[in-house]
Amino acid sequence: MSSLGSRYRLDTWRRGAAVRVTIAQFVVLSALATSALGGSWGSVQTNMLLLLAAAGWSLIALHRGLRKRPAVMALFVAGVVAISFVLTIRDPWFGFYCYAGYAYSLVLLPWPWPLAGVAATSVVAATAQTAGLDRATPTGAAAYAGTLAANMIAVCGVIWFLHRLETQHEQRGLTLDELREANGKLEAALAENAGLQRQLVVQAREAGMLDERQRMAREIHDTLAQGLTGIITQLQAAEHAAGEPAEWREHFAAATRLARESLSEARRSVDALRPEPLETRRLSEALADVAGRWSELHGIEVKVTTTGTARPMRPETEVALLRTGQEALANVAKHAQATRVGVTLSYLDHEVALDVRDDGRGFDPAGHRDSGVAARPAGNGTGPPRRGGFGLVAMRQRIEALSGTLLVESEPGAGTGISARVPVTTQEARP
Repeated sequence: MSSLGSRYRLDTWRRGAAVRVTIAQFVVLSALATSALGGSWGSVQTNMLLLLAAAGWSLIALHRGLRKRPAVMALFVAGVVAISFVLTIRDPWFGFYCYAGYAYSLVLLPWPWPLAGVAATSVVAATAQTAGLDRATPTGAAAYAGTLAANMIAVCGVIWFLHRLETQHEQRGLTLDELREANGKLEAALAENAGLQRQLVVQAREAGMLDERQRMAREIHDTLAQGLTGIITQLQAAEHAAGEPAEWREHFAAATRLARESLSEARRSVDALRPEPLETRRLSEALADVAGRWSELHGIEVKVTTTGTARPMRPETEVALLRTGQEALANVAKHAQATRVGVTLSYLDHEVALDVRDDGRGFDPAGHRDSGVAARPAGNGTGPPRRGGFGLVAMRQRIEALSGTLLVESEPGAGTGISARVPVTTQEARP
């Protein structure tokens, strides 16, 4: 039963209790009226007046406005006790009328006045119960005192117990109401958080789309646009050298070579949208496949090594490491003038490391801090970075988005090394 519903029932019971007590009192008075009219109590007129007084006095309890005034109700209960005492003195059977004093004290008086009401009513009940004793004798007085004490203790104990139950019930109701209010606030907060989360997801998705568009725009500008510009330049030069076959063939060959390189860059840009090598293979196998195709395209020897036990990882981790390897190899082709490249994938206890090293011309990292990576020695992969290049910045963003680190080491004439490390969770680290 909910606190709200139970308190509603309790309030309803209290509002109707006075009416029910009054009806019950009328029933008791009616049952005793025959005896009163029979004259066993003395004067019939006096008996009828007492009965009518009791009935008329009870009508006060039916007035709702008066029930809200504690002083009036206290006077009313005192009158009920007085009338019942007089009736009991006239005939002990009228002790049954004590019900009215007990009930009215319980339902009409504020705490702790019900205790006084039932205590006074206990005097009437004890008087009726000891009517056959001579209370003037020590034995009769002792019996009367014992009966009175027993009635008071029993009835007051019951009244106290009922009050405690009602108080605890009210306290539980208040506590449940507070919990209900707190739950309502919590549900509202959760709903608000869910709305904020949806907004954050939408914003993150939009930000990701914007970042990817910017990345593709920069990559197209740095590769395809420049390649097409070079092709146009070589074709224009070949047109001007139409009368010189040797020079014409040289420009035509250069344009063809730039076209092939631009096509390769276009394919690499398309692959960046969907990592096809990872769809059916593990990261180590995908890296070996990418490196093999890159070696065939550029004629540079690549050695791929995997150390540790290969294991599945989160898709975003595999994609980030694969893209880092692809970008590093692309930079080798563009800038390093290398003859050998080594790619090492290491499965460690708590992280996965990818190292790409070449024997190219290298560069001085201190001279290229304006390339967009000023916090560490940086270059555009394995050669001097061009201002505005996006490769190394993209690699670092991918790795650091996974709480990883990207380190670039190089020096002129000694080649370049790129090392990416990404932590893995305990669950990922299981073979």
